[in-house]
Amino acid sequence: MTQLIGTERPNPDSGALDEMSVQAIVTTMNDADFSVPEAVRRALPQITAAIAAAEPLFTAGGRLIYAGAGTSGRLGVLDAAECPPTFHTDPGRVVGLIAGGPTALVTAVEGAEDDSSRGAADLDAIGVGGRDIVVGLAASGRTPYVLGALDHAREAGALTISLSCNTGAAASAHADWPIEVDTGPEVLTGSTRLKAGSAQKQVLNMISTALMVRSGRTYGNLMVDVQATNAKLRVRATRLVMSIGEVDEPTAVAALESAGYEVKTAIVMVRSDIDAEQARQRLAAAGGRLALAIGLPSSQHPGLLL
Repeated sequence: MTQLIGTERPNPDSGALDEMSVQAIVTTMNDADFSVPEAVRRALPQITAAIAAAEPLFTAGGRLIYAGAGTSGRLGVLDAAECPPTFHTDPGRVVGLIAGGPTALVTAVEGAEDDSSRGAADLDAIGVGGRDIVVGLAASGRTPYVLGALDHAREAGALTISLSCNTGAAASAHADWPIEVDTGPEVLTGSTRLKAGSAQKQVLNMISTALMVRSGRTYGNLMVDVQATNAKLRVRATRLVMSIGEVDEPTAVAALESAGYEVKTAIVMVRSDIDAEQARQRLAAAGGRLALAIGLPSSQHPGLLL
């Protein structure tokens, strides 16, 4: 019989889970969750190396593509879906693929994760190529759908990253840049939506956020590419323009309205006393980097308290 991998081994701390009180269950789960950031920290060298390798491709316009099954696939789709409103990226710039397709987001598609050819086909359907970064997500590290996707991505010339929650994961041999976050046994044996899912979410946050920051989509730690699609975000956009542009509220609102609520455009307008089109041209010349467009690094801004 095949030896159990770490995420499938029984957890001795929860052996009598069905006899525990509610307080004991949630305390046990909370205690277990404290190990997750420690496991992620141990993998930081691998995470850093993978992001550094991906950065040139992403900055040059390449796509970030997640491919996974089950919980891992859903986490990839979630991270991809959160990038457009946070960083104003085109929806096709960060893509989440899940075994079984969109239906699998809410309903288990039996057997989908066991089809390695489907992983390759899903990448073919979006035209994977040499400018892309493909991240294979598999808590077990051995999901056929993910292995097939990674192998096909490599053949297509894409940069490949694997993210697993076991050491010595099979997926690591199928990727240029393997990441192994050893989260160990789950409180509910084999349920990788728990610690493994939390760890994967943390790593995905790091990958997408670091790539966005390094490609100029923030000013300091401020989301200057945010899409002001509701009242709360319009208030945030106004504060950003007021703070970075160093103008009063009426001036900030007027600039935002003129710029179609593009925050960076409005900031360049008020700081340089130019119109929206001129501001867009200046931003384009600066590669979208606000600090270059206004000639003021965030670390030297006189005050960015919002």
